[in-house]
Amino acid sequence: MNIQDERGLALTGADARSAAHYARALRQFHCYIEDPVASVDAALSERPDFVMAHVLKAWLHLLGTEPEAIPVARASLASAAALPSNARERGHIAAVAAVLDGHWRRAGRILEDVSVADPLDLLALQAGHLIDFYVGNARLLRDRIARALPAWSKATPGYHVLLGMHAFGLEECGDYARAEAQGRTAVGIEPRDGWAQHAVAHVMEMQGREREGIAWMRADPAAWSTDSFFRVHNWWHLALYHLELGEIDEVLALYDGPIRGERSTVILDMIDASAMLWRLHLRGIDVGTRWHSLAEDWQPLAAAGNYVFNDVHATMAFVAAGRLELVDTVLETQRAAMAGEGDNAAFTREVGQPLTQAIRAFGERRYDDTVRLIRDVREIAHRFGGSHAQRSVLDLTLIEAALRDGQQALALALCNERVGTRPHSPLTRLLLQRAAPLRAAA
Repeated sequence: MNIQDERGLALTGADARSAAHYARALRQFHCYIEDPVASVDAALSERPDFVMAHVLKAWLHLLGTEPEAIPVARASLASAAALPSNARERGHIAAVAAVLDGHWRRAGRILEDVSVADPLDLLALQAGHLIDFYVGNARLLRDRIARALPAWSKATPGYHVLLGMHAFGLEECGDYARAEAQGRTAVGIEPRDGWAQHAVAHVMEMQGREREGIAWMRADPAAWSTDSFFRVHNWWHLALYHLELGEIDEVLALYDGPIRGERSTVILDMIDASAMLWRLHLRGIDVGTRWHSLAEDWQPLAAAGNYVFNDVHATMAFVAAGRLELVDTVLETQRAAMAGEGDNAAFTREVGQPLTQAIRAFGERRYDDTVRLIRDVREIAHRFGGSHAQRSVLDLTLIEAALRDGQQALALALCNERVGTRPHSPLTRLLLQRAAPLRAAA
């Protein structure tokens, strides 16, 4: 039986019913909505020999960086690898295997080749795009998608997904006008495309367009938040705008509501929670017991050691909650990770462990150490993943540490640097007001 997906790609082992479930799972994954795992399980219940259903299930359990999901991904890989498959499917199988072995960059390269051969393979493009994000490769976030664009048109099913990914890659490369245009077009085609929505939010964040960003996110929140497993991150973007404007009550309301109200233990959601509370912490805002419950939820992951970007955000919670014994666990686990052979060893050695130590030093009021440690890795911090917006917390920590340590010239220089990107920001003005008297008193 020759079954193809909606873009004409062969699906080994599928029949019409299983292919329909698979198509639904893909759409859910593309938009970050509903329950793609349930849909792919339905496909497999119809046809256990459906290769790409096993592959998709593996990707769904790998691309969230959840340690507990790895055994499921490994079982899915074993099932797929035991079945007859075509060249495109074998490329996916090899890429999944590479991630499971800890080789994220190798997986990204394998998926490049899959996309070069089959530019309509949207799953290969999306998995590759997320891998580029996790390894901090801004150029490929843009160019992996740009290579495929000529093979697509507005009539190609899923076109909005491609545009949304291209928008985010353009934004991370600083091409803000094109990024915004692509993202807005994608959302116009599919309002539930949470990734495209967030790409435009990133543009406005990077350009300091807070009021426009608030309007963008509040125009139709039901579209991007209803039954979306990406909703916390998009609510986080809205809170960032309010924080930049100094609207702390709005930030706390968003934190206690859609960001943290359900007390999600999904790693990506807890990253957003840590990142928001740490920004408040830097401004000296008392957040009450919020840190303690977050640290409690991070505790089971203190010894995970599979992705150091997670470690740094867990450490924020542990430090702020006074759980330094858990910071010790993180650092010990990182030392073991650095002895390994996977990409996380390099992520940890080059960027992650110095930043973990910097966060701890800040909590212990060793601000000079925080300044030194962050300055040592600031220019290469993209190597451990995340976006410019996420990594801006490092700049804010550096400025605050310099201010608290009385490093007048450095503090003012860093604030002046921020003026270049956020000249009208109330937070920029506040930091400058704090830095200028220090310089005058020097």
